[in-house]
Amino acid sequence: TEENTQGDSEISGTLEIQYFVGGYGDEFWKSSIESFKEKYPDVEIIEQAGPDINNEMKPRWIANDPPDIVYIDGNGANETQMINDGQLLDLSDWASELTFDDGTPLLDSFISPAEVFEDGSIYSLPLVFDTWGVWYDSNWFDENGWDVPEDFDSWLDSMITIKDEAGISPFITTGMYAQYFQRGVLYPAFAAAGGEELLNDLSNGIVEAWESDEVLEVIKKVEKIVENDLVDEGFAARSHTQTQMNFLLHETAYIPVGFWLPNEMENDTPEDFTYGFIPTPMNNPGEPMALVPDIRPVAIAKEANNPEAAKAFMEHLFTEERANAFAESTGAIMNLKGVDLSDNDNVPEFLKGINDLINTEGTIEIHSRHTPEGEDQEIAVEITDEIKLQIVEILMGRITAEEFVDNMLDKSKSLRN
Repeated sequence: TEENTQGDSEISGTLEIQYFVGGYGDEFWKSSIESFKEKYPDVEIIEQAGPDINNEMKPRWIANDPPDIVYIDGNGANETQMINDGQLLDLSDWASELTFDDGTPLLDSFISPAEVFEDGSIYSLPLVFDTWGVWYDSNWFDENGWDVPEDFDSWLDSMITIKDEAGISPFITTGMYAQYFQRGVLYPAFAAAGGEELLNDLSNGIVEAWESDEVLEVIKKVEKIVENDLVDEGFAARSHTQTQMNFLLHETAYIPVGFWLPNEMENDTPEDFTYGFIPTPMNNPGEPMALVPDIRPVAIAKEANNPEAAKAFMEHLFTEERANAFAESTGAIMNLKGVDLSDNDNVPEFLKGINDLINTEGTIEIHSRHTPEGEDQEIAVEITDEIKLQIVEILMGRITAEEFVDNMLDKSKSLRN
């Protein structure tokens, strides 16, 4: 964005920033703060950061003494709750004026758009474009002449081939945290089958959505993976880090995880292992792959002590320079279209590939999950919990696809009727 619209002299005082430190580390935040200080030397920055920072800062938010800026990510962070509690500043008027040097509005430059509520309010800007998909070792695939799948049929064929040739169960996920399969396989499958509306209706327990043919078709695909004995038999008792280690050791070939995987497993990754990533190939042949973004936003507290400095800092984050720095330090991408990573030697190859995919029309379709409001929010939580239970049951071969759908229908009806 064009920075400095306020003029350096007006930006001063103390700026307090709260950010969660997880799989992406804190290097991006540290470097952003340093470069901001060079531009605005009169601002003193206080950092509130760490893996449990959201819970540590809760009392401050409750007491109406929040930090100025918050990065909403990680355990204990719930944007919907913060909006419902009136804790976030409405950014709509300010954000609609922000442009890049070439005049392009910032709000038109997001890969996944900012969430605009019915009354036109915007309470956060989508900073991190994360998404779940399926990972494989592209080096190992090249050595064995295994093709990378583009749709469900080729994925099933690929897994059967790998099972025969390598003697392993090719697919692993964590049963302890079934949301990995939910977000990494089911969400993109639902989106590919019925688009954004179906995806959101299912998440919100809409009975008619669970009755649709597309849903049974998707769960039938899951059943096929199970029937062909392609799922690691110990998955149910394994944590996400255990399954990720199994994957790195070639005990399995495919795993559904978000962009943070290479960063999180950096110290355990074998030297000859090359991360490959594809949008989960649950789509039918000839149809585009589906991505469901997991967006990590930034927001300004409604009770911020220094909103002008907070706005200047947010402008500073949404620049091509910061987007490159983000890709370098996290192995993920910022939620900005048209950022060229191709010449950046510090960005991993898989990320350049996915960045190109996202910026190439027609290869994939991006479907957003919207924040449920009011009563839907409580229903969505219960639906999510029920889906997680059913995922473990079907992947263990204890229920059929029909039973999976019937169980979800019963749950939806009990919540909606």
